[in-house]
Amino acid sequence: MRKADTTKHDYGHALLIAGAYGRCGCAILSAKAALRSGCGLMSVHLPSRCVDPMQTAFPEAMVSIDPDDRIFTTPPPHLDRYTALAIGPGIGTDIATQEALRRTLLTWPTDSPLILDADALNILAQRPDILDAASHRSLPTVLTPHAGEYLRLFGEAHAEDIAQQHGVIIVQKAHRTRICSPEGIVVENNTGNAGMATAGSGDVLTGILLGITAQKTNNLYSSVHLSVQIHGKIGDFCTESQSQSSLIASDMVEKLKQIEI
Repeated sequence: MRKADTTKHDYGHALLIAGAYGRCGCAILSAKAALRSGCGLMSVHLPSRCVDPMQTAFPEAMVSIDPDDRIFTTPPPHLDRYTALAIGPGIGTDIATQEALRRTLLTWPTDSPLILDADALNILAQRPDILDAASHRSLPTVLTPHAGEYLRLFGEAHAEDIAQQHGVIIVQKAHRTRICSPEGIVVENNTGNAGMATAGSGDVLTGILLGITAQKTNNLYSSVHLSVQIHGKIGDFCTESQSQSSLIASDMVEKLKQIEI
């Protein structure tokens, strides 16, 4: 439960960089999940063609508008305003986007939570220099690869070894997701079900991670573990009242209303 004498500013300001023209839905899912996870303020950096869909579907979000109308090309201004940053869902891998990601990582404070997902991971696989910029920060970067993304990034190497080598937290998404820390801690999550193998499920997890870490939590690894547990738990809640095959990501965002974080 929240204390009575608090305001939205007490619960952090999350920033999400996501979406491109034709892929605005992933940004909407992630942003909704972040705010449902308890952060006080939510901003989304988007290409201009995604602004109307975002503000129509999710009026609670503030919008930072990229100069390009279709893709992410420019880091958002005033990064010091935010308490956590997630980048990746639906941004694509254009050369201009790769450079914008690199510049953002060099500017983002190394002691503030950073989550990289989806196309941000695909860019890291193509650009080792950008992976270097995400590695060995004072607060570890959180990487959230599914099996294909992990293979492109790290091949057959064990995630626990990679986490220690690069100084990152790896959320290795699978039937039983594993969370590997730079200190060699590995926890396997035990919530969730096969219904969550659906488009947008990973975007919801990114939003949960962002919303929880934006709240200035003391232990990043514990916050990441909690986020993964909650993600699986809302999937389990969904299948109490519907079939696994009918589950969609929007259902999961709605079920976050049942979780007290």
